[in-house]
Amino acid sequence: MATDGSTGGVALCLLIPLIALLTVPGGSAQYPLDDRGGLGRMFDGIGAISGGGATSRLLVNYPEPQRTEILDYLFKPNFGASLHIFKVEIGGDAQTTDGTEPSHMHYPDDQNYFRGYEWWLMKEAKKRNPAIKLIGLPWAFPGWIGYGKCWPYDFPDVTAYYVVSWIIGAKQYHGLDIDYIGVLRHTLDRLGLKNVGLIAADGDWEIAHSMIVDPYLSEAVQVIGAHYPGTHTATDAVQTGKKLWASEDYSTYNDEVGGGCWARILNQNYVNGNMTSTISWNMVASYYEELPFGREGLMTAKEPWSGHYVVSTPIWITAHTTQFSQPGWYYLKTVGHLDKGGSYVALTDDLGNLTVIIETMSHNSSICIRPPLPDYNVSAQTATFYLQGSFSNLRMLQVWYSSLDINNTKLVMFKKLPPLKVENGSFTLQLGVNEVYTITTLLTGQKGSFPDPPKSKPFPLKYKDDFNVRNPPFTEAPYFADQSGVFEYFTNTSDPGDHVFTFRQVLTQRPISWASDAYQAISVIGDYEWSNVTVTCDIYIETPDTGGLFVAARVDQGGSLTERAKGIFFWVFADGSYKVTSDLLGKIILCKGLAGVRARNWHTLSLHINVCKLLFYFCI
Repeated sequence: MATDGSTGGVALCLLIPLIALLTVPGGSAQYPLDDRGGLGRMFDGIGAISGGGATSRLLVNYPEPQRTEILDYLFKPNFGASLHIFKVEIGGDAQTTDGTEPSHMHYPDDQNYFRGYEWWLMKEAKKRNPAIKLIGLPWAFPGWIGYGKCWPYDFPDVTAYYVVSWIIGAKQYHGLDIDYIGVLRHTLDRLGLKNVGLIAADGDWEIAHSMIVDPYLSEAVQVIGAHYPGTHTATDAVQTGKKLWASEDYSTYNDEVGGGCWARILNQNYVNGNMTSTISWNMVASYYEELPFGREGLMTAKEPWSGHYVVSTPIWITAHTTQFSQPGWYYLKTVGHLDKGGSYVALTDDLGNLTVIIETMSHNSSICIRPPLPDYNVSAQTATFYLQGSFSNLRMLQVWYSSLDINNTKLVMFKKLPPLKVENGSFTLQLGVNEVYTITTLLTGQKGSFPDPPKSKPFPLKYKDDFNVRNPPFTEAPYFADQSGVFEYFTNTSDPGDHVFTFRQVLTQRPISWASDAYQAISVIGDYEWSNVTVTCDIYIETPDTGGLFVAARVDQGGSLTERAKGIFFWVFADGSYKVTSDLLGKIILCKGLAGVRARNWHTLSLHINVCKLLFYFCI
């Protein structure tokens, strides 16, 4: 369930592409594109992930029309990334990389299928592309799943019930059909969910060996999914005959090198590893950039207060594949590596259409964050492709081109070039380094665009929220990013005064997570660059004797590192005491004393930090 993984060894005999490569000395290398020997594996599509976790948190707060524009760049067919697959986190109330996402079942007797934003995002994806495949995966679980243990699988019927409830809720309340999940096959079948496929084990290839020796397991699993496989597959995985997916991959800064990483693995995951789907973590970097893995989405949308967003290089690299092939197409068996570095794949709908994607990414311009990339060389080359079999009668092909050469002053992104004439059953390309070509029979490609978004602006210097929203569109207040615990709008109908509308932390039990979830609930908001800060809020402690809370500023850590956060933390407790610490753990105490705060009464808590006076401020 973590966002990394490892692979086993690879048998080279399984990876050698079925091509006949001829090189004329000083001339062009020749590559056949042929379906006469049959077709390769079925293409399952390119996708991206919202979750693992809270990576789309700020997107929901974007104003219109910018929010719609961002969604169009991600999901709209023949426009931008045109994603085929959308994978979301089944919220588990726990920190899972960049924040927490709320569960549909905080407790066993609690069910709410309107928390969070993943339901909304899935509906927006389906609205643009009704054919998009939906996947749900729990990165974490509420604490009650483990019955006191920090492990969610000791009681498999409980875990299965929890996940299946999410699938049924998606259909019942949102009209969403979930296509793939990670849960027990028996439970799915018993509840009439035979159409929901099972992906396992969303980590590495180890489960493949068990599938070979266990026919029941093999029958239950439709897809073997691995995280960050480095374009290679384990021998056992290939031998199962199952669909093989890079079910979480990329996770790289979305600059030109990140685009190069994405271009290389989209091709070579199939060429080297027989993987028919690659799914990016994450889809859109819509979280505070200072959280872990900042700007590692296909595009960036982290400023809802300004409306600014960036359509990054990986969006257009994705388009090279997604706009010219669809799930259900087939790879040709004639795919492989280019003579002087790079790779090519070819796909067909088996109805006469052909799409070829070529990449020549150099080592230093295509490094992914994981795993390590062995050294290799790429140089400029001439490549001639021969159209054979059912493609021999093609006479004209469309061309789309990108250049990611970081030495160029201006990059070229997804540019339509003049059509390419096929002569004597072949076409020839002069391939430079760090280029991507799509050669296709399809006429439907488009580089979608909107007017430039608003200029980037920092978070407002003055910001306040009284949470006075009768029908909030989302359970979270704008710009708050939960890092531990879950904060939700709450209408306090028992209050006769000014605190009917509140923001409430709702968890009382520690969740189950692979990350180091902090023991103290915390939600962050604002600008990490602020130094002179005043934070003021009205507070209410619900639990007598043991209850407490804090406000903080200059917090330096979030995400999976939240527990180590340093800053200035002003704590008050139901027993009337207070303390000021420089860490979230509350161990480095700067001041302490009596504050007179009591549970079940409203108080105003204020923290003022002036950097120039910080050294002696707490001695006053």
